[in-house]
Amino acid sequence: MNIAVAQSGGPTCAINASLVGVFKQGLLTGEIDAIFGSINGIEGMIEDELINLKSIIRTNEDMELLRQTPSTMLGSCRYKLPAFEDDPAVYEKIVKTLETHRIGIFIYIGGNDSMDTVVKLSRYLSHIGSDVRVVGVPKTIDNDLPVTDHTPGFGSAAKYVAATAQEIIRDSSVYSIPSVTIIEVMGRHSGFLAASTCLLRANGEEAPHLIYLPECEFSPEAFIEDVRKEMAKHKAVVVAVSEGVTLPEEGAEGYQSGATDVFGHKYLSGVGKYLERLVADRIGCKVRSIELNVMQRCSSHICSKTDIDEAERIGRHALRAALDGQTGKMMYFHRVSDMPYAVSIEMTDAANVANLEKMFPKEWITPERNQVTDAAISYFLPLIQGEVDILMKNGMPVHFQRPLQMR
Repeated sequence: MNIAVAQSGGPTCAINASLVGVFKQGLLTGEIDAIFGSINGIEGMIEDELINLKSIIRTNEDMELLRQTPSTMLGSCRYKLPAFEDDPAVYEKIVKTLETHRIGIFIYIGGNDSMDTVVKLSRYLSHIGSDVRVVGVPKTIDNDLPVTDHTPGFGSAAKYVAATAQEIIRDSSVYSIPSVTIIEVMGRHSGFLAASTCLLRANGEEAPHLIYLPECEFSPEAFIEDVRKEMAKHKAVVVAVSEGVTLPEEGAEGYQSGATDVFGHKYLSGVGKYLERLVADRIGCKVRSIELNVMQRCSSHICSKTDIDEAERIGRHALRAALDGQTGKMMYFHRVSDMPYAVSIEMTDAANVANLEKMFPKEWITPERNQVTDAAISYFLPLIQGEVDILMKNGMPVHFQRPLQMR
């Protein structure tokens, strides 16, 4: 039997570690021959664009380098698989690819939209009497997947965001004049990543002084009042805000495009610039906004060892589950304890995750809706622990390079 694995959705620091986990487990399993990588997610299965991973991952050193390389080595996609009743031809192409390459297991690494693909494809294969098994591996820096305690990729993103916020705090504090610095953090509907800036309190930092999440209704007037109160206590006020905070229709025109992707998700960013203008107009002090943008996803030079290790581990478990006959499932983390930190890896129906989102807990948000509680620190802290021994060359991190035929 051969197997195939694919990656989908936005890049992370840990998604290649999950790929390595699947690959390593495949090497240890005698009944598995070829291990194929599907180029650009499910699109590679549709178009029969596969690569034998054994031909490009040849040594233990290759596996370790790939494990610590950010982004998706196999490429990605944001392809929404139609219902098979609406477009059976797409599924017939996938089945042809599976049969051509004698693939008995397909592992899909991705977020809640990718789990939609796991659900649809596994149901179609069962419908036609195929014994090919499909299992999902979670990933997203947003940490917004239901069921799982956290997602691979989030811990490294949170570590980068917190460390970068700390550096911004140092930079903003050097001048004698009052100032406001606004840090815009990724997070469409769920505020986990922006909230993770609270981690700095574990090391004695007071900033960010204000944190705003999409889980709470946002008021420009309350925001300005919050900033004024903090400016009375601090010369340099630092604010963390999720990109998904809902802006008022009046006055926010031109700051966000309103465009959507194939899954109906809005392309965000712009809230930082809006708040910068608001502070400039209402308060008139020195103000700047900083959008962390895609650096949050792939800053592997400061990735979390816990995140990378867990990502590999859950990839291994996904293949084991499929070998045991499971299909239509997603693997997930169940937190056993915070101190000492421990998780177990379980499985759930992918339908419990597909197209659904987990929100940051309301009970971890202060009554003023402008900060998070210490309970959030206890949740976040274990996820950012440990440092990977990054391979360096000429003073820079070395990355696993995609083969020419995949570029």
